[in-house]
Amino acid sequence: MIARETLRADLREHVFGLGPARADGPPRIGAEVELIPVDADTGAQVPIQAEEGRPTLPLVRAHAARNGWTEEPSDYGVPRWILPDGGIVSYEPGGQIEISAAVFPAATGLVDSLRGAVLPLSASLEDAGIRLLSVGIEPRGGIERVPLQLPGERYVRMTGFMRAIGTGGTRMMRQTAAMQVSLDFGADPLARWRLWNGMAPYVTAIFANSPVYRGAPTGDRSFRARVWRELDGGRTGCFACADPVEEYLDFALGAPVILAPAQAGATSFSPFAAWNEAGCVSLDDWRLHLTTLFPEVRPKGYAEVRSADAVDPRWYAAPLVLLAGIAYHTPSLAAAAELLAASPADLLVAAGRDGLSDPAIAATAVSLAELSLAGARALPGFFSSSDIDEAAEFFDRYTRRGRSPADDTLDALANPAHAG
Repeated sequence: MIARETLRADLREHVFGLGPARADGPPRIGAEVELIPVDADTGAQVPIQAEEGRPTLPLVRAHAARNGWTEEPSDYGVPRWILPDGGIVSYEPGGQIEISAAVFPAATGLVDSLRGAVLPLSASLEDAGIRLLSVGIEPRGGIERVPLQLPGERYVRMTGFMRAIGTGGTRMMRQTAAMQVSLDFGADPLARWRLWNGMAPYVTAIFANSPVYRGAPTGDRSFRARVWRELDGGRTGCFACADPVEEYLDFALGAPVILAPAQAGATSFSPFAAWNEAGCVSLDDWRLHLTTLFPEVRPKGYAEVRSADAVDPRWYAAPLVLLAGIAYHTPSLAAAAELLAASPADLLVAAGRDGLSDPAIAATAVSLAELSLAGARALPGFFSSSDIDEAAEFFDRYTRRGRSPADDTLDALANPAHAG
């Protein structure tokens, strides 16, 4: 059995960055963007490989070869590619394409890197009849049309877990897409952790763009957020943060184990605490278990903010400005902390369902946008003027008007003659 204090110390040092090796240098930023490939004629989500039809693998492979991407094997029977700047292009379980950018010392380089990978790839696949959608969930079809595309052990066992507990977890794995932003904890990890958890519902509401599933409105501005909330009761959500390390420790110990230790020979999905009390797990098993937790903000030695639906490439700077412009500018962080008094967990449902049509969420979202722009302007060299202008345009078009990109989709659905 691993002592609770050992697990707590592991979280403090390796997960929350509170150990003696904590980095206090200039902040960095990274991001992952996910894209859903669909047939341009039918709108159906397309597979990675197929004997007929329009699979993506041959097309991505050809594009990679033309553009100097280095192909290498993955653990899932399909390749992945290393970009010239160190980013990675890979597949998700439903065939979604993920671009994991390299970490950059400034947001401008990150935006350029993401667009430099996404836009040419999108154009290349469009020429072959496949569109890459930047939306939170595939809007046309149901999960029965999207089989598991990555038959590695991790995803096979996750599928078994999702089916056993009877949730929409397979939809989460195979049909959703997000933009996840990675940020340094810096010299005050707990202050930034509290900030990003407090911001999580507003990030969901501001960037919501998945109101349609199976071709019809769902009643949620971000149906992706609803799918994630329904995953199960033990591995999602956000935190009130009175004692972040202790709170996260309880969260992780209480979450059912998906990737059970092979030597234990068990298939039941008991909480990690039960496995630990039975003496069946090692510290490596604990660290593997942490990779199967999906909170709105995931600590990994840095923070991975996971609350935004996939973002259109035109607006990639907006979530970066919102999150880093506040967190990396001390006065903006302090001002935002005063705004975020409510428990974030209490706001998650309304943020995903109502988005910025909720007046209270909308008012705070506007204030956060203003703080982020002020913070971004005060970070010399981190954001370019064009990044800030792009974020300001997004906030003008959507946030300050109580709208998100989801409203464009709903407007087009209600008035198809004016869609475009």
